[in-house]
Amino acid sequence: MTAKELVKEELERKMPRLIDLSRRIHAAPETAFEEVQASRWLCDALEQAGFRVERGICGLPTAFRASRGDGPLHVAFCAEYDALPDVGHACGHNLIAAMSLGAALAAAAAAEEAGLTVTVLGTPAEEVGNAGGKILLLENGAFKGIHASLMAHPGPDDVLEPHVIACAAFEIHYHGRQAHAAAFPELGINAADAVTVAQTAIGLLRQHIPTTARIHGIITRGGEASNIVPGLTTALYDVRSETLDELQSLKPRVLKCFEAGALATGCRLEVLGGDKPYAHMEHDPGLTAAYRKNAESLGRVFVEPQDPFALAPISTDMGNISLALPSIHPMIGIDSLPAVNHQPEFASHCITPAAERAIGDGALALAWTAIDAGLDKDLRARLTAGGAEAGAGSTPAGV
Repeated sequence: MTAKELVKEELERKMPRLIDLSRRIHAAPETAFEEVQASRWLCDALEQAGFRVERGICGLPTAFRASRGDGPLHVAFCAEYDALPDVGHACGHNLIAAMSLGAALAAAAAAEEAGLTVTVLGTPAEEVGNAGGKILLLENGAFKGIHASLMAHPGPDDVLEPHVIACAAFEIHYHGRQAHAAAFPELGINAADAVTVAQTAIGLLRQHIPTTARIHGIITRGGEASNIVPGLTTALYDVRSETLDELQSLKPRVLKCFEAGALATGCRLEVLGGDKPYAHMEHDPGLTAAYRKNAESLGRVFVEPQDPFALAPISTDMGNISLALPSIHPMIGIDSLPAVNHQPEFASHCITPAAERAIGDGALALAWTAIDAGLDKDLRARLTAGGAEAGAGSTPAGV
């Protein structure tokens, strides 16, 4: 029996448990850094499979690292398992967790033959947009010794190289002064007006920035009552650009818009976050080619590079990992249209038969890609030459 046949056989045995895990995570959504149950379920499954499990690594209680094998090529599968506020697993991280777990369990069955060390890295808080789990793990050495990092993400269609762009997320606080809005408005400093000025300035800025850039956000606190001049308002905003360098140029211009709100109203501005942005993604060509071959052999069909779903920009802290060591982050289709990621309807699609087929296909394609990397002497030599050192705590420059 070949290494790939061993992997497939092992995955087929594990599929009922992987589907059960996916459904449990989906039914109990936990947001960023609160993924206590999901992390425990994954660690328990890995320990039962003979992996060496370290829980709560790098000071993050819901992060973990689990390894098996001692081959010269060290491959990591990144597991995400955080949910979105209000809409639960509308990005399908329950499927990512099951796919990465399945890929690791299956690849471990042929780790000795392929010369692999197989690791699962539990990476919390992908959805936060700043200082995501992978960034914090990278900074604190969790990727040290790893040569390649792999994962797949659910979406409406299969996309080989998603358009991953840089993102800085931050929180805005305007501190004004409350007063009776009818009797003594002149004594107030209106923090809600400051947000209005800032949003107007951002709207005017849009015509002077690249069409590929994105600026979007929400007001999280706008005041307490209509008859009180708002003394505190808060907002969450994301700024996105094609690359980290472009983001570094755009972000100060956006912050000037928020400074304008403070200047116009007399409020004090406080900006939190934005210091550990998500990077653009650089897909490793050798790993990407192997994944494509393996996924297509399972009947997956990738959209063309010019397809709207291939061009649609997204951001993930996997981009930061890709700048530090060879990585892939393909999208795997779950037949969800017209529902797309971050819609409540997409969450419903993440427990359908099509989604559960994607668990099996994604896990097998990822595991086979790891086997290919171990058995292809040229690819193995390239990966082992640089990946482990790059993963030893380095991170792209912030903005």
